[in-house]
Amino acid sequence: MATLGSPAFRLYLLRHARSAPGRPGQRDFDRPLDDEGFAEAEVIAEEAADQGYRPDVIISSTAVRCRQTAAPFRRTMSEELPVEYIDALYSGAVGAYAEIAFAGRREKSVMLVGHNPMIEEFFHRLAGDAVIAAAIPLGYPTAGLAIIDFDTRPTETEHGGGRFSGFVTPHGKG
Repeated sequence: MATLGSPAFRLYLLRHARSAPGRPGQRDFDRPLDDEGFAEAEVIAEEAADQGYRPDVIISSTAVRCRQTAAPFRRTMSEELPVEYIDALYSGAVGAYAEIAFAGRREKSVMLVGHNPMIEEFFHRLAGDAVIAAAIPLGYPTAGLAIIDFDTRPTETEHGGGRFSGFVTPHGKG
């Protein structure tokens, strides 16, 4: 069994930072971060690094706002940090989040950068209602980062036993 300091697997769930409202004729997919969102993305990347949260890989939705949220992690942590972009994190259901996070992954830690409501629903499935009520009573905030540790390697179908290890926001709440 892994120790608290060394989980078998660590999952980071990051909701994209605050995005600009859609412009007439603009697809939702193409909405960028607004000025506050760019600041949130920078702060959450720095806060994660300061707390020693360093994923082995970042897997991001292909949507513009998620790409922009993921970018500061490479600048803050390492330009060598691999980032993968997967459409299913934008258009897929909650089950796609589990498949992407756990299926065939060899890394010890993965960060998903995604969207609500899927990221919050996935967090509910992994951590449970009581933890969610205490950690994010007002819902999953933009640029919110949940950390879930597993003592055994999860799979896309068997991912129970996750332990809520922390929640970080760029606003110091959460």
